[in-house]
Amino acid sequence: MTFLSQAKRYLGPRPAALVAEASHVDGLKQRTIRAGAARLAGQGGRAVLRLGTIVVLARLLDPSDFGLVAMVTVITGVFEIFMTGGLSAATVQRVEISDRQISTLFWVNMAIGVLLALLCLAAAPLLNVFYEQPKTAYVLAALAPSFIFNAAGVQHIALLQRRLRYATLSSIEVGSELVAGALSIGLALAGWSYWALVIGVVAAPLVITVGAWIATGWIPSGPRRDNDVSSMLRFGGTVTLNNLIVYIAYNLEKVLLGRYFGADALGLYGRAYELINLPTRILNGAVGSVAFSALSRLQTDPARFRTYFLKGYSLVVSLTLPTTILCAVLADDIILVVLGPKWKDAAEIFRLLAPTILVFGMINPLGWLLWSVGLQDRSLKVAFVLCPIVICSYLIGIPYGPTGVAFAYSVAMTLWLVPHVMWCVHGTPVGFGDLMSAVARPLLSGIAAAAAALLVQHLAAPIPYPLVRLALAGAAMGLVYIATLVFVMRQKELYVDLLRGLKGAT
Repeated sequence: MTFLSQAKRYLGPRPAALVAEASHVDGLKQRTIRAGAARLAGQGGRAVLRLGTIVVLARLLDPSDFGLVAMVTVITGVFEIFMTGGLSAATVQRVEISDRQISTLFWVNMAIGVLLALLCLAAAPLLNVFYEQPKTAYVLAALAPSFIFNAAGVQHIALLQRRLRYATLSSIEVGSELVAGALSIGLALAGWSYWALVIGVVAAPLVITVGAWIATGWIPSGPRRDNDVSSMLRFGGTVTLNNLIVYIAYNLEKVLLGRYFGADALGLYGRAYELINLPTRILNGAVGSVAFSALSRLQTDPARFRTYFLKGYSLVVSLTLPTTILCAVLADDIILVVLGPKWKDAAEIFRLLAPTILVFGMINPLGWLLWSVGLQDRSLKVAFVLCPIVICSYLIGIPYGPTGVAFAYSVAMTLWLVPHVMWCVHGTPVGFGDLMSAVARPLLSGIAAAAAALLVQHLAAPIPYPLVRLALAGAAMGLVYIATLVFVMRQKELYVDLLRGLKGAT
């Protein structure tokens, strides 16, 4: 099969490509559940690979190596927001879209990618001045090609998402994680220090883009002026600005810690933050992308929209809340097992960040809700209010170092939770009470399970092996949580329905 014929297969006949697919919602439940299962499996595989890479690299490299790279990646993270221009979300969200429009968006993404690569090279000397660390300039310059690699795959990935081909997408992402992790570990063993991390960061988007091109078989045509593309650019611009504000709110503390406390302190904070946020980020990313694709097809059907959203939301919080509570309860042993003894100072940071990640688990899914019904302007307004609140908490905590920042961050996010949820759901098919009911069951079950884990941890304290203590306490918490959620909180039907849907989709 030629690339052109494959493109017709995936996009439909020109010029009305992809129009019919959006209007067909028959069997959407089964396709969504199947896509969600594939996405969860793929993200689970990525999480295992990422965790394994962290375990190995934490023993091969020093905190200062991670801190040095984090000083740069927190800046390039801003560039990455502009890289997609929100245009992947625009491709997925549109009810109708043509091959010509997607091709135009592809070239817009490529122009943005080249511009960001040039900005990396131009900003490298400035980063050296800001951090007073010459190595950061070399790292930033080395990361420049990754923006071009990423840009070349934005629309191909969006096509896979739009058609709910998450099994394919997950396979590509797992492959990229495997390649990047193997490269980083191999180079670390060869003594490349922080360069091992840098090469891994560059390799991942290259592998994903190559895989996405092969999977879709789609080759873009030349760009053309189109009024509908202009509206998509406006949508993408709003999404991009929203993501930028949220990114600044959630990452400015890393810039401040790197500037005032150095690479070691940022290395400890950054590893603690990434580790405790890993389950929430993976699960929300897995379910969220599928949910956004499905909900965008249901934006004109409020009843089905509400049902689909609440099931996806319940699944996310029932998985993210207990894992975060587990991290808080067993922080010391988790850090010893995953990162090793030289990272023991990260345990307190890890524990203090737990409330922040709990709130993330509850509010992050509201992004799918707002974007899928076209309320991206409200999402932007929420971000504009959230940003100064969180930044003020950093400024209060920064004199006390990483632990002070973690504590102040968690206090601010906890106080913000209820206003955030009420604002987001106002006037949508989903009510505030619906979300509180969905959160209450896994949260209460998690608290009961945490009590069991604390008891087992106390009894297992004499055991000299942290892995054994962690396994015992974690098993106790898992068993109590599942039993409480399924039988006491009567959530059995939710998971049985998901399993039925998955079986019907196979």
